[in-house]
Amino acid sequence: MTSVFDSLPDAPVLPSPIRRVRVREHVNPLGIQYQQPTPPPDWTRIYGDWKLPLSLDIGCGRGEYLLQMAQRHGDRNFLGLEIREPLVQSANTARDILGLPNLHYLFCNVNPTLPGLLPPRSIHQVTIQFPDPWFKRRQQKRRTVQPELVATLAQLLIPGGEVRLQSDVKPVAIAMIRCFDADGRFLNLAGSGQFAPDDLYPQHIPTERERWTLHNGSPIYRGYFNRRLDA
Repeated sequence: MTSVFDSLPDAPVLPSPIRRVRVREHVNPLGIQYQQPTPPPDWTRIYGDWKLPLSLDIGCGRGEYLLQMAQRHGDRNFLGLEIREPLVQSANTARDILGLPNLHYLFCNVNPTLPGLLPPRSIHQVTIQFPDPWFKRRQQKRRTVQPELVATLAQLLIPGGEVRLQSDVKPVAIAMIRCFDADGRFLNLAGSGQFAPDDLYPQHIPTERERWTLHNGSPIYRGYFNRRLDA
């Protein structure tokens, strides 16, 4: 099963002027300073062609994954959302250096911002890759994937649009899959409650965290969903 967004995982790494900046490793998204939604920009000014299919990466970190994707797929738009502003500034600077009109990074807290950020049925693909785990039970309400986010994505994805989930923390991956399974507008392509096996999950450009995890011989837990056509 191959997606239009796929690239081979062993493809050469393309130029990346993203510089490393010092940031806090974890940011509490429930902090009062992050509760105000980020207003949507004029997307027709942000992108060279706003009509191209849109791929959304939630919690894009330093932005390397999208930078690689945007260079390979000039016929598609890519949007990264990230709560750590210095990372967004650095990533957009790199985008400008490479002159990529199909890529943008936005500083925001995704849960309060996403409902008013994009038009309905404007997203073709969503990736949520290695989100902050927030291990302690009292902190799990800080996790990115919550029922409200899933409901918003159901409204923003085109029918048949895909959702890819990845984590190297099994309880986090289980929780993400349960949230999407619980919304009847999504179909788990591996079966309800199941991780996506390697032969089902599409080939893709690996993220930095993904490469590091695989190099260390640790497992990665994946979910693969479609927005149902009939929901």
